[in-house]
Amino acid sequence: MKSRRFFQSIILTFLLAGFSCAIARPSSTPKQNGEFYELRVYTFKNTDQQKLTEDYLEKAAIPALNRLGSKTIGVFTEQQPEGQTKIYVIIPYKSMEEFIGATQKLKADKQYLHAAAPYLEASAQATAYDHFESSFLKSFTGFSQIVVPEKKDRIFELRCYESPTESAGKKKISMFNDMGEIDIFKRTGLTPVFFGETLIGNKLPNLTYMLVFDDMKDHDESWGKFGKDPDWKRISALPDYTDAKIIRKITRTFLVPTRYSQI
Repeated sequence: MKSRRFFQSIILTFLLAGFSCAIARPSSTPKQNGEFYELRVYTFKNTDQQKLTEDYLEKAAIPALNRLGSKTIGVFTEQQPEGQTKIYVIIPYKSMEEFIGATQKLKADKQYLHAAAPYLEASAQATAYDHFESSFLKSFTGFSQIVVPEKKDRIFELRCYESPTESAGKKKISMFNDMGEIDIFKRTGLTPVFFGETLIGNKLPNLTYMLVFDDMKDHDESWGKFGKDPDWKRISALPDYTDAKIIRKITRTFLVPTRYSQI
């Protein structure tokens, strides 16, 4: 446990140093009010584990993180689970410093520690999960903050684009930020919730984004319009920006919000 915390602190210190250097460099680009996101994916062996973790999220983690400034925390289950049950959690932070500081502040939050005790103190024989994965993302300049959709019946599509190289990944991000792909999304009925470049996580380099739909009919119709859009056909046919050159794999996951999700 100590070695894991030490490793995490080294990674975060390294990233923070790099981020600080980037801020210090002169730039002609206007300052963006961006966000950072932690994306967690919990995997469970049984319903007891899922209940313990969901109770923790609803009654301890989300209220505490709300107090610290993270106001729109999303919690989702898979629409059609395959294999072990999973829960997806997206937590926004205004800065990397806020993300790092949250861990220390939670350790001193008595209200949080009391509510989180069943989860934090679970025994090795009755753990709160099989395992969880955590990724750390930086929001796109072209879509710098989470947009919370209307609270009605809805489904979400979480999409991860893996690229063959880092330069290819940057080109795909540029298509969204600089070449109008986000605007094409909006025009054709694809409603974004967030976009993020993964800084720490698995299967790098990659980007991840989330869309919201009324239902699968809305999903299929909107993607159909997007695929036929003249501007999309134009930019996706540019020699250096074809999917074959800049995308290695696309993973799609359909999600539904829990009753306590803030997204």
